[in-house]
Amino acid sequence: MSERKLSNSALNEGATRATAAPPRSTMHILSNIVAIYGLLVVFIFVLIVFGALRPHSFLSVSNVNSIMVSQSVTAMLALAEMLPLATKQFDLSVGYHLGMAQILIIGLQVQQGLSWPVAAGMILTLSVLVGFLNGALVTWLKIDSFIATMGVGTLLYGISNWYSNGEQIVGMSLSESFTNMTGIVHGLPLPALYVAVLAFILWIVMERLPVGRHLYVIGSNVRAAELTGIRVSNHIMGAFVASGFISGIAGIVLGSILQTGTPSVGPEYLLPAFAATLLGATSIRPGRVNVIGTLLSVLVLAFSFSGVQQLGAPFFVQYFFNGGILIVAVGLSVYAARRRQRAATTPKTA
Repeated sequence: MSERKLSNSALNEGATRATAAPPRSTMHILSNIVAIYGLLVVFIFVLIVFGALRPHSFLSVSNVNSIMVSQSVTAMLALAEMLPLATKQFDLSVGYHLGMAQILIIGLQVQQGLSWPVAAGMILTLSVLVGFLNGALVTWLKIDSFIATMGVGTLLYGISNWYSNGEQIVGMSLSESFTNMTGIVHGLPLPALYVAVLAFILWIVMERLPVGRHLYVIGSNVRAAELTGIRVSNHIMGAFVASGFISGIAGIVLGSILQTGTPSVGPEYLLPAFAATLLGATSIRPGRVNVIGTLLSVLVLAFSFSGVQQLGAPFFVQYFFNGGILIVAVGLSVYAARRRQRAATTPKTA
């Protein structure tokens, strides 16, 4: 009699578990969908809300083109920041690097009389050397990337102010081919096209080539990467060099947009780029930085702030906006990384 009762209770418990399993599975699927496509949903929501509140201006061609041009530099800088972050290293020099490249691309044309392709070649060569310096400080001298890149960035800021004497360099004699670099062709802003090409190349590298997978492995577990034969120092060095090269490109594009060399313009791009990269790690590939998530973050931040501005927010709201987004982005990226780690270590049940 007791055995029959035990078997009946076991059957009832099994049935209860069987009926309870589907809801947990459904919640898990919904949770994954929200984690992967959350930023895309937020972006669509932003477009709908502000488009309804400001139907004649928010989604106008002029406003969209303006956002695409102005945010192309932020997007490039965020992609530059993404590469070291994939290995869990920081590059806080990208904003100062951007400012130096922007000063030089104007100054070398106006003051030294160089053609813009020659000036751009010199700047990109210098950018590679700056990236190499960052990588050497981190990999060879074992200086923490936060300290090393902040120090290098401060040096670059000093170079910018020394070269420009702390004043604006007005681009009075810039060639037409240089100023047309950031124009609009067939309704498409050229800076947005540059970002699309760069993003596609980086997506191929990070998602389809071994080097990208190696960077993620290093960021996940350095010791495991070493045991599998990955040359950690070489990959970290390469990430910093590529970050420097992309920062140089962003500075050249910014110079073509502004057509004026301003020594103080670079650092203000650091916070939005950093926030966009970290926020991008919460979507598409939750728990790790990725190209598509980074671009979505830039679009969400740009269109959100544009909508807030059109509703009459004062100029200083931008600083609250960027600072708040950075705090939220860091929190969400840490949560996404922990969630990804738990999912990887939790054994699967039948």
